[in-house]
This record gives sequence, structure tokens and C-alpha cells, in this order.
Amino acid sequence: MKAVIALIYLVLAFAVIAPLKAEDSFVVEEIKVNGLQRIAAGTVYNYLPVTVGQRFYLNQIAPTMKRLFKTGFFKDINLVREGNALVINVIERPSIARIIFKGNIDLSDEVLEEALTKIGLSEGKVFNRQVLEQVEKELRRQYFSQGKYGLRLETEVANLTRNRVAIKVEISEGSVATIKKINVVGNSQFDMVELLDEFELTTSNWLSFYTKDDQYSKQKLGADLERLSSYYLDQGYINFKIDSTQVAITPDKKSIYITVNIDEGDLFTLDKVRLTGNLVVSPEELIQLVSVGPEEVFSRKRATETSKSISDRLGEEGYVFANVNMIPEINNDRKTIDMTFFVDPGKKVYVRHVNITGNTTSRDEVLRREMRQMESAIASTTKIERSKVRLQQLGFFERVMVETPPVVGAADEIDVNYKVLERASGNLMAGFGFSQTQGLVLNASVSQNNVLGSGKRVDLNFNNSDVMTVYSFGFYNPYFTDEGISLGYNLNWREMNSRNANTAYYTMDTAGASMNFGIPINETDRLRFNIDVNQQKLKDYNVSSSVGIAINELGSDGSYTTFGGAIGWSHNTVNSAIFPTSGRQQRLSVSATVPGSDITYFKLGYKHQEYFPVAKDLTFRVKGEISYGDGYGDTKELPFFQNFYAGGVQTLRGFNDNTVGPKDSEGRPWGGSTKVLGNAELLFPVPFFEDNQSMRLGTFLDAGMVSDGGFDTEYMRFSFGLSGTWLSPFGAITVSAAMPMNTKETDDEQRFQFSMGSNF
Repeated sequence: MKAVIALIYLVLAFAVIAPLKAEDSFVVEEIKVNGLQRIAAGTVYNYLPVTVGQRFYLNQIAPTMKRLFKTGFFKDINLVREGNALVINVIERPSIARIIFKGNIDLSDEVLEEALTKIGLSEGKVFNRQVLEQVEKELRRQYFSQGKYGLRLETEVANLTRNRVAIKVEISEGSVATIKKINVVGNSQFDMVELLDEFELTTSNWLSFYTKDDQYSKQKLGADLERLSSYYLDQGYINFKIDSTQVAITPDKKSIYITVNIDEGDLFTLDKVRLTGNLVVSPEELIQLVSVGPEEVFSRKRATETSKSISDRLGEEGYVFANVNMIPEINNDRKTIDMTFFVDPGKKVYVRHVNITGNTTSRDEVLRREMRQMESAIASTTKIERSKVRLQQLGFFERVMVETPPVVGAADEIDVNYKVLERASGNLMAGFGFSQTQGLVLNASVSQNNVLGSGKRVDLNFNNSDVMTVYSFGFYNPYFTDEGISLGYNLNWREMNSRNANTAYYTMDTAGASMNFGIPINETDRLRFNIDVNQQKLKDYNVSSSVGIAINELGSDGSYTTFGGAIGWSHNTVNSAIFPTSGRQQRLSVSATVPGSDITYFKLGYKHQEYFPVAKDLTFRVKGEISYGDGYGDTKELPFFQNFYAGGVQTLRGFNDNTVGPKDSEGRPWGGSTKVLGNAELLFPVPFFEDNQSMRLGTFLDAGMVSDGGFDTEYMRFSFGLSGTWLSPFGAITVSAAMPMNTKETDDEQRFQFSMGSNF
């Protein structure tokens, strides 16, 4: 190719010799450039070896043309002498006016344009026909990565006015080539099914339309082979190797067969395990972190976990750059390994600055009071991570990220940089909503969880539904004192019409006021105290009904003043306030009205919720709740209007709100003094949606019962189904499709349920 280019330059050089052969050089008095349309004349001048007033020599012609051709701007160049003027005649290459894709479905125009831009082809660029080969090569690479091996491409170049061209790419994507069989050859210790469980790639199944795990990818196969190697290493086969891999595609480009040839090698066990180096921390404490021992089958996974556990422990003491190296001594004759964990703690590291960015609304001190890693203190990986979790638990941020870059020029200092992305934490709202139980809901409120970025919460609400009308004002300060003691209070007025709530017939007006305090015990636990006073008035009931009889037994005309108090304990280790993926929440509470109240009763409650990360984007959640209440003193039992209820999208899906449990004399749900709920749910993102921060789906199993005295299997109900939650700009929307189980004729089933709130 280079020889051809040289020959072209030589021919061009001879073509211009004739005009210049009269003499070998001349003094240039003028330089003219003809044929320019888009390229500036200055660009040409920059590549010339001569300027006006200098002598131009014959042997400079070829190098000059070569330099101009290398710019890629011109497809033809000619140099001539007119008197003492040097004339340069050029024909510019056309520019690309537009690139048109036809027939692409799986890959959008934007994706394809981005791919072509990476190889230097985009609108406005100079067109070179040689680039078309690269275009087809790049587009094939894009489609092959999607499993489209039957792809056909046709490119067409159309000339436009003003020396421009349009490139049209006709695409026939074809069908996706799917994996028909994966075969592992050479395995004797583990069966094929067990090994293929380690592969992300698989043959087609009913979820493949979403997971695309049946579409071959060289990168995915490489990752699967790494997982296969890790599996054998974790089972003690340290000499395992992959001899070869064959990938075959059928002539119709629709099916792929993968064959992996392996050599398992021999099984190795541990003989000796040592811990050496500069341990820094007490050896007895580090030994507790060693999860491998003599005579056990060697596992690279557990050895790596040991190394990480020791590193993390050293990181708590400020040795954030500690290295714990695994040094194996292999005895091939005895098939044993002596494993040494060599500890190199490095220098103890200090934090120079803790920087927080991205908080455009929240005040800096609101975030810094959540910091557990202090500036100028010894760096602790545990405290750095705990500070991140506390920021996430505030609920003010969509995302919290942390970096720990070393300080330039200081071997023992780092900076801790937190970057937050704020989410809307409150609004002035007016709007409507709808739920299947409460019907149309009208509301107006000022609700701000982070007032003026102070971290304080203020609520001023009006809510009107078929069931309840509420007017309330609330205030909460999570840091009433610098030590983290919280203070809150609430004033409210409620008018409840139980006829529309699937419960016994009555209405009740309630005026109340309350104050609460919270005292932190440690990082994850908190005590809460509450005092309240309520004035309640029961109306519009049938004196001969269960409601009337119950009111008569309470010994009054249905008007009650109560003074109450409550104490509670909470434990919270979830990693986020919004859609957590790991951690635990627990609440234990005891509340009661005090002697001197018109009615005296108490309530006990315990709630437990835990999240387990199963895999990427998959979270398993379990929930449980137990509640019990009773009367004391002159009040013989829990007042009926304080009964517990179950059923509905928030408790036991598949059953109408509040309908699970005992019924009154009119067959209406009566509730009970005992409630037991349980739930197991696998949570996952919505297919084909990138916004996993505001939408989530789940498949669930619910169980629950309400009774009027202790645990009663007669009222136990179960359901299973699918759920969805969307934190939309119009409020939270929750839906479920459930199949009730072990139902009875008196049950009120509701298989599809939803609750929607809207504000604007």
C-alpha cells in the first residue's frame, strides 16, 4: 500500500514539473489557493514550506502535496506556477450532511450514531469512502453483541449540493441467535447441572425474554468461565484448568452450541494455617477471623474472606491501606497446602478533610452531625461506611457516594469525600387521590421533611375522604439537643365514618394533642417516649348492635377523655430509607391510658422487617408483626374502637381492607385484640426501566389473622401474588394482584388492589 501511495505522489510530481521545468526555483511573490469551500485558506498555508518572499524549489513539490493530502481534507491537489505566483488548486472531500438508518429496531439511532462517532464518522465530518468498511465492521460488532448474527447491511452514498453527501444504512437485523446447548466435557467430580448453575448464559427459558441469558456474548462467556474456575478452586481443585472452548453457530445463524473442555485436577486439603507479619491488633482477636483450618478442603473463597476480614479489622484501627497476602505452599505429592496469611498493616492513616458536596438544599451542619468519621482523627473504614449509611437513612437523598483519595505528598493522610444527590423532601400540595376503601380523597398540605435544609419536619394537613376527615399540625426536630435527642408534637382533629371502612357502623370525632421524645442508645437503637391527651365522641350507632352493647359496657354515653403514654424501642440497620436492600428494622412498643382516664387500656406491639440481598437487583424481604391489647381497671377489655384490623394492600393482600377476623352482630368486620401478620417478598426492578430508585416489583406470600383473644387458627388467612410500588411525582402508588388461600364463605376477597395519592 505504501508503494502505491509513493507511486501516486511520483506521478503527481511529474505532472507539475512541466509548468516549473523552466527553472529549478523561483521567489514566490504571491500564493493563491483555488477550490476551497469549507476549509480556510490559513489551513493550507500552515502546511506550506514557503511564504511570500521566499524561494520555492522544485524538490519541495512532492513533500508539500504529501503534507496537504495527509490532512484528509482533499481528494485532489495540483501545484502550478503563474509568473512568480504559486497557485494551489484543490478539490475538497465532501462533508457528511446526515447519516440515515433504516430498519433498525433493537438498537436506536442514538446508539448507532454514538458507535460511529467513536470511529470518526459523524455529521459534519469529512467523508472518506474507506471509512465505510469501518462503518460496517462497527455496526456488525454492535449487533453481534446483541446476538444478531444474521445481520445484513447495505450502505448507500448520495451526493448533495455544496459538496456534501448523505449516507444511508439499510439494516436487516434478523432474529437473535439463541443458545441451544452448553456442554462441559471432562467433569467427573460434579454433575453437569451443578456446573451449569454457575453460568449466567443458559438455554432458552420462560424468563429469557427479560434476562436475555440465552443470547451468546463473548464477554459473558468469559465471565462464566471465570465463575467455573472459581467454583472448582472453592472446592479444593487448585490445578483446575480450562483446556479449550468451542463456540459453533448453525448455518442459519439462529442457534449456538458451546462446548467447554476442562481438566479438574486433584483435590487439595489444608495442612497448616499460619498468621504472621506485623499483626498490630491482638493475635487472639485476628485468629477469630480466620475461617479456614487444617484438614479442611481448601477453599479460595473462604481464604479470600479471611484476608478481607483481617484487612477490615485493621482498617478500623486506621490501617486503611493494610495488605493481607495469602501465601500458599503447595505439596503436589501429598495433595496438601500450607497457607500463610502475611499481614502488612502499612502506616496508620489520618483523615485530613471530610468534604460533602451536592447538598444544594440541606445545610452542611445537618449532614455533618451524621458523620461518625471526624477530621484529624484516625481513619476508620467502619466509621466512614457508617457515616454513609446514616446519610442514606435520612431519606433526603437519592444516592450517597463516598471516596477516600490519598492526600498528595502525605503517605499517612486521606480525604473523605461524600457526594449526595438530593431528592424532593416536601412540597406545598393540593390534590386528590383514590383508594378502594376510602374512595375519593381530597387533600391540601404543607409537608416538608427538611425545612429550609434544617433537617426538621413540619406537617400541616387537610385530608377528606369517605372514611375520615383530618386536620392536623405536626413538628419534629430530630436534633432537639446536640446529643441527638429528638422532640416532636402534634395537634389534630379527626372525624371518622366507619360505615365506609369495612367495620362496624358508627362515627367518631376525636380531638387530640401529643408530644414525643426520642433518646439514642447507640448507633442503631433508640428509645421513644410519648404522652398524649384525646377527647373522643362516638355517634350514629345502633344501641342494640354490637357497638351499642360495647358502649353500654364501657359505662358512659360514648364520650371519653383519655390521658396516655407510650414507650418504645427501635432498632434500624437498613442501608437506605428509600427501597433498602439490606439491614433490619425492629420496633417494640407499649402504650396505655393512665388511671384517671374515662377508659383504661393498654397495647403491646412488635414489628420486625429484614432485607437480604440475594443477587444483583434482587432483594428478599421478610416482615412480621404481633399486636395485643386489653383493658384494665374498670375497663374489662380493649375498647372496640381500638381493635386491630387486617386485610388490604398494606397488611394482608387479596382480602378487602379490615375484613379479616371476627364479625359483629350485623356481620360487619369487628376487629380484635390480637393481630399476627407475616410476609415474605422477593423484590426486583421493573423490566426495561432504568429508574430503579422510584419503581419496584415483588412476588409475595402473606399470612395473617385477627382474633378477639389470643392466637386463633380459625381466622388465619394466606395469599400470594405480585406487587408493585411507584414513588411517582403524584404520590406513592401501590398495586397488588393476589390469590387468597384457605378462604371461607364469609371472607371478602379482593384480588386486585391499589392505593393512589396525587398532588399538584
